[in-house]
Amino acid sequence: MQDVEDCAAPQDAGVEDGGSREPDGAGLAGEAEGSSRGQPPVLPETVKEVSKLSDKIGMSHDFHMEEVILPPSRCSEERMKDSALSRLRPFLKKGKKKEELRLYSSCPEGKVKETMHNDFWDHLREQLSATPPDFSCALDLLNDMKEILLSLLLPRQNRLRSEIEAALDADFLRQEAERGALDVSSLSKYILNMMTLLCAPVRDEAVQTLENIADPVGLLRGIFQVLGLMKMDMVNYTIQSLQPHLQEHSIQYERAKFQEQLDQQPGLLNHTTKWLAQAAADLSTPPTCSDSADSSGVAGPSLDEAASDTEPLSPAVVLSQGFLNLLLWDPENEEFPETLQMDRTRLRELEAQLQQLTVLASVLLVASSFSGSVLCGSPQFVDKMKRLTKALMEEFKPKPEDAMQTLSEQVSQEIHQSLKNMGLAALSSDSTASLIRQLQNIAKKENCVRTVIDQRIHLFLKCCLLLGVQRSLLDLPGGLTLIEPELAELGQKFINLTHHNQQVFGPYYTEILKTLIPPGQELKTNVEAL
Repeated sequence: MQDVEDCAAPQDAGVEDGGSREPDGAGLAGEAEGSSRGQPPVLPETVKEVSKLSDKIGMSHDFHMEEVILPPSRCSEERMKDSALSRLRPFLKKGKKKEELRLYSSCPEGKVKETMHNDFWDHLREQLSATPPDFSCALDLLNDMKEILLSLLLPRQNRLRSEIEAALDADFLRQEAERGALDVSSLSKYILNMMTLLCAPVRDEAVQTLENIADPVGLLRGIFQVLGLMKMDMVNYTIQSLQPHLQEHSIQYERAKFQEQLDQQPGLLNHTTKWLAQAAADLSTPPTCSDSADSSGVAGPSLDEAASDTEPLSPAVVLSQGFLNLLLWDPENEEFPETLQMDRTRLRELEAQLQQLTVLASVLLVASSFSGSVLCGSPQFVDKMKRLTKALMEEFKPKPEDAMQTLSEQVSQEIHQSLKNMGLAALSSDSTASLIRQLQNIAKKENCVRTVIDQRIHLFLKCCLLLGVQRSLLDLPGGLTLIEPELAELGQKFINLTHHNQQVFGPYYTEILKTLIPPGQELKTNVEAL
């Protein structure tokens, strides 16, 4: 069967009992919406509802889904040890949905599962082909399908529920099987008709494909697979519907749990205070050099809208500088801000992504200076450069010199071949040697090109925090235009992380910043409103 789009949420609104195309998540979402207008429900109960949906995902025989999420960081075992909070956070990530695990994997576990599933369907085929037929496995399978169909119904769809329970009644089907009169083909068509009524529009094509399968066992296998996808759609839709509700209460919940810790440990914000004090000191210290006047000759960005060194400090600028400093955090420094312990793992991931983009942009900048505007204006050439660089990123951290030596040779060959294909003059031997040498020098942290690119990516991220991603992309620093899509992704991830953190701990940041910013300067904007 063809692959069906991952993580597709239902699109149609539900209809009445005659045939709904909305998963039962809408009912749960409606309950949540109603609760928000009155007495807000207890957060752990909301988490429990989502967890129930997650637990229902496990499917037998031919379908299985897993949640592909990383657990929150646990850098301090004495702090933030609340299981409900840790289970809730993954569902608050924007765009996070349940995903099916692809069975045909090269890993040993995937091969074992594939073998077991194939054995089951082969065994079912043997039973149905026997004389007389053995319907034991078919009965179990039909009962599982009935339960899945019932789980997709809305609470108000009583007529459909009664109809499905009557048509797929386990006792009735068992009696039919004992008489040898169980019509598997007719039951399969009935289930297909129910799936047509209940599935999301994105599954219509998959259901229509099943109607063309003549083999009874192949049809049952396909039905079970698509039913699993429909159940995943329901879970995704429910999570999406509950997300604003969970977001609102998670902020209150996290803040309350942190306040409990703070009441027990009055010095819990000491590291956070030092972190913000360092950010304010960094902004008060004049820069040693101007990025716009570096030796690379590439024009720097305009910072009139962002933060000027001559302007007085503001809570937004100080906090943004603090978040940027976290991307340069020394792993051996144990004085990590207490308010960001839950996000430490994600910050490390963003730091690694930033370093990769720094190397990528440096390689593209050096390559473009030798290949000229003709090649760099070709999307195919730029994409090839990106693929070559990204392929060696895993080797860069442990052995940067070896990785850059390999990459420099590949880039040189690609430029030579591209120039030849376009009928342009090839690089001279001196230019080729200079290209390879400059690319290899990117392995050094103090390399001037790499340093400038790193500064400009940090500047872009700072603008993202203050102005947003889209406005920051309109005024990209020189040398970053070729990695604009990757920068937009990094900037959005960084904003999502910092925004949630500000919503939770904004009141604490405001109080700390009042002691750090000069008394003559008014705090016109609270951190909570950023």
